[in-house]
Amino acid sequence: MKNIFWFLGALLLAVALAFGIHHWLSQFESPGYVLMGIGHWSLETSFVVFATAQILFFVAFYFLFRFLGWLLRLPGKLKAKGREIKKVKSQEALINGLVDSAEGNWANAEKKLIKHASNSTAPLLHYLTAAKAAQARGAFDKRDKYLAEAEKMHPDSEVAVGLTQAELYLSGNQFDEALETLTKLHSIDPTHASVLKLLHQTYQKAGKWDALRKLIPSLQKNKVLMEAEVKLLEAETFSSLLKEAAEKADPDEIQALWQAIPNHIKSIKGISAIYFAAMVEANAGDRIESELAKVLDKNWDETLLVIYGSIISENSAGQLEKAESWLKKHPDDPVLLRMLGRLSIQLNDVYKAETYLTKSITLGPTVEAYRLLGNFFSEQGDKDRANECYKKGLELASDEVIEHVIEADYS
Repeated sequence: MKNIFWFLGALLLAVALAFGIHHWLSQFESPGYVLMGIGHWSLETSFVVFATAQILFFVAFYFLFRFLGWLLRLPGKLKAKGREIKKVKSQEALINGLVDSAEGNWANAEKKLIKHASNSTAPLLHYLTAAKAAQARGAFDKRDKYLAEAEKMHPDSEVAVGLTQAELYLSGNQFDEALETLTKLHSIDPTHASVLKLLHQTYQKAGKWDALRKLIPSLQKNKVLMEAEVKLLEAETFSSLLKEAAEKADPDEIQALWQAIPNHIKSIKGISAIYFAAMVEANAGDRIESELAKVLDKNWDETLLVIYGSIISENSAGQLEKAESWLKKHPDDPVLLRMLGRLSIQLNDVYKAETYLTKSITLGPTVEAYRLLGNFFSEQGDKDRANECYKKGLELASDEVIEHVIEADYS
């Protein structure tokens, strides 16, 4: 439509110009003429007609060449229009694919995304989203194919593709594959926050606590996690390492690890209990007896108290004496009294054993206390009192089981 207006405008301008020239020349007695000859042929006309014809011919040829130029450019325009249409369709496919993925229509999302990926201005998004959809429906071969295609088309997006790949491996519990990918990415950019975060999650889920321990400084330095999160991660990592060392029952390894643990982690409730319990299980309770006693002097803890009572000490009398010193501050602690009763039995102190265990049961009856007192009476030959203790211990155990079942039902 615009071209038609240009044509009509130019034509009117030419007519107006021709009319103006004719009007100007008509003022003269002889407006002039033009004579042209070619061979035996000649053409004679007035100057007005000649000038008007020149103007009209110029306009006609101008639009003719414009039309020819448009025809020559037409195939390119059609191709560009086709590419534009495909681009619009690919954008629509990307939006629809993302919507289908959000709704869990994995097969439809994958089909739409891959069909229009080659025509998209963002094919990387198509292939990465299609890979996620393929994994969601269990098509791991297609997932890997889409990821390879994404890396092939965008070699400069190696980190983006690798992160998606590692994330998919991790969600599928393919820890070895995830670590292989993340290790490669970490070598490319050791400070990349997303790579570090995925590495920490993979080590955590795979139970590779020693590797995670070495990674923690990088997580803290690059501010991948908040300070509180780092402390929680440290606590989980070192407690898990202590448990692994405990399984090996090597006291030297356990102690070496304990020395490497930062003091702010050692002070967390429960961490020291793992260490002390591991040493006792490794038959090295004598190494930590005095240290554990000092900890209990400063911070009273029933779990640590039980561990202290389970130490097979070379100086049982000294162990009992130390435990009895705590009665000044904790005279009515049933756990302490039960432990004192156990130590008294080891030392064959009949009076103390019965006194401590009886008082412990009075303050806070437990199955363990009834068992210890029953064994004590049995060794003393008092079968009736022993049976009575066993009976009460069984009743208490039954009540605890029933209570747990009721709590489980209500929860």
